[in-house]
Amino acid sequence: MVKAKKLTSEDRILWGKVARTTRPLPGRMDELAEFEEPKPEPEPEKRPVPVIKEGKSLTEAFGSAPPEAAKRPARIHHPLEKPVKRKLAKGHLAIEARIDLHGMIQSEAHGLLLHFLMRAYDRGLRHVLVITGKGTSLGSDGALKRAVPMWFSLPEFRMLISSYEPAARNHGGDGALYVRLSRPRGTAP
Repeated sequence: MVKAKKLTSEDRILWGKVARTTRPLPGRMDELAEFEEPKPEPEPEKRPVPVIKEGKSLTEAFGSAPPEAAKRPARIHHPLEKPVKRKLAKGHLAIEARIDLHGMIQSEAHGLLLHFLMRAYDRGLRHVLVITGKGTSLGSDGALKRAVPMWFSLPEFRMLISSYEPAARNHGGDGALYVRLSRPRGTAP
């Protein structure tokens, strides 16, 4: 007897997309709904935050060296430089990868976008195109168009992305973003 394999979150998203394209057998709609619901992820362990009294150094407050997060400044995303954006728009600077998030719900789009950006970062890619769609169908105001730039400020995205800008009209205009990925630490510019 084959042991049932637990699906990863990516597998669940993919299976949900495939399952939506078919007509379910009578009484099987509940099983389809199960795959569309994201599983709650376990909450990370919370450590108590030490109170730093005035006049104390970080070393005194934390006992030894401060944690890694306290050493690093928060990364701020700056807009792309105009010459870089112009080169991307005209095709003189290659868009090395692209992802289309059209028609996805936010939960599946978030996971796919994070996975896409992590793979692109690991491969050493520099400029990618993220297509969110303009969100003008059926009176929508573009949930992904609004959400994706906000996601870029989340910790899981922040260290991957150097900068982003709305794309040129020929690459999707307001419905797409040029994203410059950060260089991995220790690589030459």
